[in-house]
Amino acid sequence: MNTKVYYVDEHSDEKIKEAAEVIKKGGLVVFPTETVYGLGANALSEEACRKIFEAKGRPQDNPLIVHVADFDISEYTEYISENAKKIMENFWPGPITIVLKKSTKIPMLVTANLDSVAIRMPSNKVARKLIEYAGVPIAAPSANISGRPSPTTIEHTIDDLMGKVDMIIGGDKCEFGLESTVVEVLDEKVTILRPGAITKDMLEEIGLKVDIDPTILKKPDENLKPKSPGMKYRHYAPKAEMTIVTGRIERAVDYINMKIDEMKSKGKLVGVLATDETKDLYKGGYIISVGSRKKLGLIAANLFDTLREFDKIDVDYIYAEGFEEDGLGLAIMNRMKKAASYNVINL
Repeated sequence: MNTKVYYVDEHSDEKIKEAAEVIKKGGLVVFPTETVYGLGANALSEEACRKIFEAKGRPQDNPLIVHVADFDISEYTEYISENAKKIMENFWPGPITIVLKKSTKIPMLVTANLDSVAIRMPSNKVARKLIEYAGVPIAAPSANISGRPSPTTIEHTIDDLMGKVDMIIGGDKCEFGLESTVVEVLDEKVTILRPGAITKDMLEEIGLKVDIDPTILKKPDENLKPKSPGMKYRHYAPKAEMTIVTGRIERAVDYINMKIDEMKSKGKLVGVLATDETKDLYKGGYIISVGSRKKLGLIAANLFDTLREFDKIDVDYIYAEGFEEDGLGLAIMNRMKKAASYNVINL
């Protein structure tokens, strides 16, 4: 397939309209959002959405998120509860996805045969213009080969999907760098299915009682039927095997330094996912700082780019410092644990 690539911004109307025509005709378009780049197709066309699974190599029991450009989602869901409306009013457009009872208008392929649908309104202006010009909601998972680190730059999507999609548009690096928070809102119960930039505390600040799905805090059962993208499978993974080291940071650094020496004696190159506070404490290996521990937003934005950098260097093994699992740290550790196949050493 011949893939067109356009570097665009919110003022590139003609190119965005051309991309919208691809969506209307049942094609695939990679586009930017504030979270990560998405791989989009007409959410109302089962035939178009099937191409998403084929291009990514994505299991068909993993549901897609439906992206919309306005608040009227009544066509796509049976019922919008007061709590769902409250989330929409406070956080849309933005990096949060709401899982609601689906209408018959959404194909079962999009929802992985579930009776619920995941919907969000992105704040990225290119994304919203694309949806508006297409005139249909756009189903879109992250624009990467399934299992690989999610793409936060247009170059990442070109690396993974060139020749597999009709068009790639974008330019800027994604603002948040982690996929959207996903919340299930059935009746009045609110449950976080995937953590993201909109945290539990932020949801509770607007008066909601919020639970966290147990699959976020531990390795999910292999027989789990995912209600949201990112719940079940090994995701976000670099090519090299990865281990997360948690506990007091001084002990974590000492442990990783020991492993660097051990691997070096075997002729192996270790990659270290470090922070600004620790990057100068390591005695070898290929060290990348994801940012300062005082700026978790920057760490979130840099995480996937860092994992892809280790792939470019072709390290043999990766050791990563862990983070506290609260606030945005919960989302960061959720992605890291899946990237590491839940291989965690707690000192």
